Amino acid sequence: MLIAFALLNFLQFQIISNVETQCGCNVNRDKTDRNDKKKSFYNTISTNQCLIRDQNDNNENAVAEMVFIPGDTYQFGTDDIIIDSDREGPKRLLLLKSFYIDKFEVSNRDFSVFTDSTNYKTEAEKFGDSFVFTLFLNSTFKEKLKDYRVMQAPWWYKVSGTNWRNPFGPNSNITDIMDHPVIHVSWNDAKAYCAWRSARLPTEMEWEAACRGGHNNYTYPWGDKLFPNRKHMANIWQGTFPNHNSAKDGYVGTNPVHLFPQNDFGLYNIAGNVWEWTEDFWSNDNPNEKVKKGGSYLCHRSYCYRYRCSARSHNTDDSSAGNLGFRCAKSA
Repeated sequence: MLIAFALLNFLQFQIISNVETQCGCNVNRDKTDRNDKKKSFYNTISTNQCLIRDQNDNNENAVAEMVFIPGDTYQFGTDDIIIDSDREGPKRLLLLKSFYIDKFEVSNRDFSVFTDSTNYKTEAEKFGDSFVFTLFLNSTFKEKLKDYRVMQAPWWYKVSGTNWRNPFGPNSNITDIMDHPVIHVSWNDAKAYCAWRSARLPTEMEWEAACRGGHNNYTYPWGDKLFPNRKHMANIWQGTFPNHNSAKDGYVGTNPVHLFPQNDFGLYNIAGNVWEWTEDFWSNDNPNEKVKKGGSYLCHRSYCYRYRCSARSHNTDDSSAGNLGFRCAKSA
């Protein structure tokens, strides 16, 4: 899908440095963006505005589209560490209390109900821009924007007018992809949506337990073979990154949230499709960096082998991009 943009003067950019040198998995806003946002965003959005969907909602309604994960001992981390800097290990067996987690990633349709009900504005809408992947921009436009790419991941362009409603720039829309996962949502946006549903984001431990479907030592949600019986189990990159995606799995970008096989807990797209925010922060040094899990349609073993259950990455809590979404959880 190629998106042509008419007016270059919509675009007021700043080159964004990225501390991730491997693949640009964590495209973050810079400090200036965050400081400017805090002057306007946090003073205009009330947490009370998003706390609950309806006073008459009951627990049955709140978990209707969720899967119950029983309390038990689950594997967290791995001893088969692939990316040392991501601190994927060591393997631990940890006791978790029972919880619920969304069967599906939050879709554009889901998120539109939330915003229609609350008039919520996402951080990308407040900032006025978000990050778009190179394949969704035409060559002429990319040439004009060549100086406005992410420095260490030049396949990401910071495009004015991009947000969850306009995922590829101001002239795009979500009319035909309402059942695809919502993208260009920050950790703060995801938190607000989940709170409105009387839910929360899953912890990293909960997410990883859910990912393995009740099994230990699973590399992927379905087992250890990436393509069991030559079958595509998730929406990830095929081809040569970042210039050619053969789309052998059927998709260049995101796919509908109900497609691809479920894992043994009944979860769809827990790996691939879009990265998913979790509740946890990345390190004590910077609590604004939040953990994301699952990889996305842009992940390939050659450069971003992070669609494994133990794999992890991070972004700042106000960052958004065209491959970053979420699902909600709820304590049982």
